Amino acid sequence: MPTRVDYVEGEAAMLAYGAALASRLRAPALVTLEGDLGAGKTTLARGILRGLGFEGSVKSPTYPIVEPYEFRDVRVYHLDFYRIGDARELDFIGLDELLQECAIALVEWPDRAQGRLPRADVEIRIRTQDAGRIVECDERSS
Repeated sequence: MPTRVDYVEGEAAMLAYGAALASRLRAPALVTLEGDLGAGKTTLARGILRGLGFEGSVKSPTYPIVEPYEFRDVRVYHLDFYRIGDARELDFIGLDELLQECAIALVEWPDRAQGRLPRADVEIRIRTQDAGRIVECDERSS
């Protein structure tokens, strides 16, 4: 599928974008979220989780590195590798085992995994432009 490029303005629009993406996700799936600090990666992840039916608080997993979410039909892991300095640190969270589960993994700062991640099913790049964000989305065909 060709890269989809959208202009998204405001938190509500980013949440809606995430919810729309959630409707197309099927486990197992790896979704990578790239962008500068404050670009909207966690907001997009929150939108995906809301689209899957989660109603609770969604915090950035910057300090715990991984936050699991349980749904009736699927498990979702929200990971944030911002603080990872050495990819060997990912062994402590059981990254390899986690990625082998039939789950959806949302990974912020995937470049910090230093080659430890398989090819993503969905790659999202977010960058700021004016008052909004440019969201580029590559969805790999099944």
